[in-house]
Amino acid sequence: MSTINPINNPEDNPRVKVVFDEIRQLRGTDYINNLWRYLAMDADLLENVWTDVRDLMATETLLDFKTKEMVYLAVSIANACQYCVHSHTAAAKARGMTDPEHAEFLRIVMTAGKTNHLLNAMQVPVDNIFDAEQVL
Repeated sequence: MSTINPINNPEDNPRVKVVFDEIRQLRGTDYINNLWRYLAMDADLLENVWTDVRDLMATETLLDFKTKEMVYLAVSIANACQYCVHSHTAAAKARGMTDPEHAEFLRIVMTAGKTNHLLNAMQVPVDNIFDAEQVL
């Protein structure tokens, strides 16, 4: 259950309408998903989050789009964000993630989680060679 209620007619706010129109144009669909509808309760918050997401996830950068979605998915799994797990699994698949890649990805997430938990439990000191000065 949500902790807030989405506002009725969010596009009555011209700032919200600008963001929603940009989302529609960029994604090539009229669909505005719940994240944006709920963030529309505050135009500043909506604009700030959209700008961050757009500039990193929907713009060409050093990482390809599929990789970015898979990284976002891994972080979403680690943070137990059900909404983002669903959203970014769908996005990664739309960007070309195959079922075998998804399975391998899940094995990596599982293995990383296991070793992270072990290292956190044991508080193993970090090897000096991993420091940036040592690697260079």
